[in-house]
Amino acid sequence: MDWSGERAEKGVKPARWWEPDGERVHCLLCPQDCHIANGRAGICRVRRNDAGSLSTINYGQVTSAAMDPIEKKPLYHFHPGAQILSIGTFGCNLSCAFCQNFTISQGRPAAETWSPEDTVQAALDARNRGNIGIAYTYSEPVVWAEFVLDTAKLAHESGLKNVMVTNGLIREQPLEDLLPHIDAMNIDIKAMSDEFYRKLCGIRSGEQARRSVELAWGRCSVEITNLLVTDDNDSEEQVRELVEWAASVSPDLPLHLSRYRPSYKHAAPATPVARIERAGEIAREYLNYVYVGNVAMDGGGDTVCPRCGDVVVRRSGYSVSSRLTESGACPECGSSVNVTT
Repeated sequence: MDWSGERAEKGVKPARWWEPDGERVHCLLCPQDCHIANGRAGICRVRRNDAGSLSTINYGQVTSAAMDPIEKKPLYHFHPGAQILSIGTFGCNLSCAFCQNFTISQGRPAAETWSPEDTVQAALDARNRGNIGIAYTYSEPVVWAEFVLDTAKLAHESGLKNVMVTNGLIREQPLEDLLPHIDAMNIDIKAMSDEFYRKLCGIRSGEQARRSVELAWGRCSVEITNLLVTDDNDSEEQVRELVEWAASVSPDLPLHLSRYRPSYKHAAPATPVARIERAGEIAREYLNYVYVGNVAMDGGGDTVCPRCGDVVVRRSGYSVSSRLTESGACPECGSSVNVTT
């Protein structure tokens, strides 16, 4: 099949990471483990069996694009105060009942076609606005991994940074292919419980998300987010299990605890603020860098030196004031605070 002709369907390209399975194709991108019949798509809705070959149908299909503060990803330990060109596509390998971006993750809104070259040029053009690179975000970047890989390679060649904001549900081989070209990741650890993933996210297990953190840690800047969903994953026992695992990766692994609010198909009330506060207290018993989001909490976004307790990066909304040295150290005691500057 010729994908270069003018009549080729927009966004359709040969996919990577698959194998034949009789008349079906076996997608090897994520742990949904889809075996896809001819003419049908996988759970993500963007990887399709075209006559015995797997195609990706959202290559370069940009549904959302904006210049964002890096803190919005959220990434607090990667170039604090910087701006980054942020792009997203349609599709997702999950179907979270509480999804905040369901119009693009579960729908198929209008999209613009961007080539990797277009994307890199847009990022370069925005350097005068403080842009440091490209963030693959808004919806799940794993589902257009071919485009992310091609674009990230070009971005690095042009001196730009690459950021992924992801649920982490990607098999190890595609992750290994991507990691050399990714500078920072925020990985969403939705819960430690497989029951949570089955009940609210549409996948059997979240184990691979944790494995992605373990594989990426030390190879790029990594932070994790946990959305505390009322009465589903916000108990003290569940929070403690999460932070014990995170500390086993490293006590320096930054954690963002985020307050849930009703969205999409989930109508449980917003997470009580007292539970967010208690979750933060528990997390700080194990981790050096704990942040609180989606709720006003004094100092909840500040980066504090774990050795001397000095506030080295103060945040109010997306206003950032950094006291870090050029090497990313605390100005008071000289200790590293695990921040890429």
